[in-house]
Amino acid sequence: MDALPERSRIVEQHLRAAGIHTEIRVLPDSARTAPEAAAAIGCDVTAIANSLVFLADDSPVLVLTSGGHRADLDAVARQIGARIVVMAPAAVVRAATGQAIGGVAPVGHPAPLPTYIDEALETHAEIWAAAGHPHTVMPLTFSSLRGLTGGRVIAVV
Repeated sequence: MDALPERSRIVEQHLRAAGIHTEIRVLPDSARTAPEAAAAIGCDVTAIANSLVFLADDSPVLVLTSGGHRADLDAVARQIGARIVVMAPAAVVRAATGQAIGGVAPVGHPAPLPTYIDEALETHAEIWAAAGHPHTVMPLTFSSLRGLTGGRVIAVV
């Protein structure tokens, strides 16, 4: 296996600290989008947990959505009790997570972000999330994702 990028090693440390035993996989090509990741892994796109950083009333939050649909920002705002939810600019994503768009993991950030998990992910025995770099992914269960992030399950559509 290729050596893990620095950001993925940080994610791996968070996984170990949480008692989650999974292997971060290095992909030969970028998996910046859910369809790219699903094709590289060989899973259904709905089993991809997209890590999206939004600004909820100007504060960054992490929303883990199924790759099978787009998050409805008004629905997310209602679910999390925010007035306005918008996509965070790349600079905010990098500052809040320490990771680049397309590789944002559920953990490994400089400080924990309020996290929300798409209820649609619960239908999969195994889900795949980015692991801190656009070329790294990791398999998780819905339960381990919830435990790892402390995320609240919401409807994003």
